[in-house]
Amino acid sequence: MHNKSIDYLIIGPAHPYRGGIAETNHELALAFKKNGKKVQIWTFNKLYPKFIFPGKTQFSNQNAPKNIDIKRMIHAYSPFQWHSVVKEIKALNPEVIIFRYWTPFLAICYGYIARNVGSNIKCIGMVDNWIPHENKILDKFLNNYFGNGCSSFITLSKSVANEIKLNFSKPILKGFHPINEFLPFPISKIEARKNLNLSSNASYILFFGLIRKYKGLDLLIDAFSIYQKKNKNTYLLIVGEFYENKNKYLRIINNLGLENKVVLYPDFVDSDQARNFFCASDCVAQTYRSASQSGVTPVAYHYGLPILVSNLNGLIKPIKNDDSGIITEINSTSIAKGLNEILQPKSLIKFRKNIQSSRSNYSWKKFNQQMIHFIE
Repeated sequence: MHNKSIDYLIIGPAHPYRGGIAETNHELALAFKKNGKKVQIWTFNKLYPKFIFPGKTQFSNQNAPKNIDIKRMIHAYSPFQWHSVVKEIKALNPEVIIFRYWTPFLAICYGYIARNVGSNIKCIGMVDNWIPHENKILDKFLNNYFGNGCSSFITLSKSVANEIKLNFSKPILKGFHPINEFLPFPISKIEARKNLNLSSNASYILFFGLIRKYKGLDLLIDAFSIYQKKNKNTYLLIVGEFYENKNKYLRIINNLGLENKVVLYPDFVDSDQARNFFCASDCVAQTYRSASQSGVTPVAYHYGLPILVSNLNGLIKPIKNDDSGIITEINSTSIAKGLNEILQPKSLIKFRKNIQSSRSNYSWKKFNQQMIHFIE
């Protein structure tokens, strides 16, 4: 690196914003620091207008992470403020800006900054999602506007890299989704179930994360209704805030007579609460209709929890490489067969053992070293 005030400026969600992208930005900053780099995160003073945010709150109730320099600098949808942001970036003079990009909503803001900070600052897009799960007419234009301001891209999956390649011939680091280092330590299944008032001798299937149509929860509920007919002592845990109509799912549960077999926690869950659910469960199911990559898989790996996934490029790579779970087709019959297979005692032992032996391949240290080699 040259004589700059800082090496890396990360632009994206960070505390006080909640969610997986904010948490991984914290981890990314700390990984850079461990590798001897000077780093700041600039996050938003305004991210989404209330009328387009489907959740209850955008903010975390947890304390700010220690040893990370986070500044709330950017109004995502006020172009009148972006010129001053550019001026402050020029004064800071970082070597590299990493734009954390997961929605075309940010394309104009990010694209404006990237185009105006000057050619002496390298601008890189770190892309979680490229083609949105719920497409809108301007998405391609917005992606192109953002991408034209970047010199290269970093992705957390090969499938996202392949999507970007359809639009740009710029260098792309095909990375992976690391396991966060600061997740709470695992606890025993007995303790976790006691904390949640769950049965000590039943089997539990976990569906975890914000609930949206593309995640296929309806498919999982249908499949569970098939599976539990012959496996009565099994329950489905649905844990996450609903970003669509909750009543739709309650009707499915009621119509299938599963009111006493489905345990619903319809709220956003922080990492401390998440530990109880992952440690209490026997497997986690990601029965998605589309996926670019998964933030649930690395959490499952941290807690040694076998994984059932749909046969989608954004989900299957770690499952195939590590033999850490079951891959099913995107229909209820296939998912029900997958549940039967993954919940066999011998399968659970095998998958847990394979996760334990492959966990070190997904460290932030490894990912960050790949990033630095790619960038510098």
